[in-house]
Amino acid sequence: METAIIAAARALGAGLCMGIGAIGPAMGEGRAVSAALEGMARQPEAAGTLRTNMILGCAVTETTGIYSLVVSLLLIFFKIS
Repeated sequence: METAIIAAARALGAGLCMGIGAIGPAMGEGRAVSAALEGMARQPEAAGTLRTNMILGCAVTETTGIYSLVVSLLLIFFKIS
């Protein structure tokens, strides 16, 4: 019984970790892309620079989601004896 409770808590923790850990990057990337597209619409000649900076910013923002994935996998597969 105790093992089942621990397994359930680990699965719940991993799910919460991924759920909450994915909200931040999604919102950040959405705002970054929105601002970059608005800037490209206002100044088409700066589109290349804006696109490069947007992609770099999205890559940095996505690391938070990747870290939450790593923590989730550790919660699921790492067993304390």
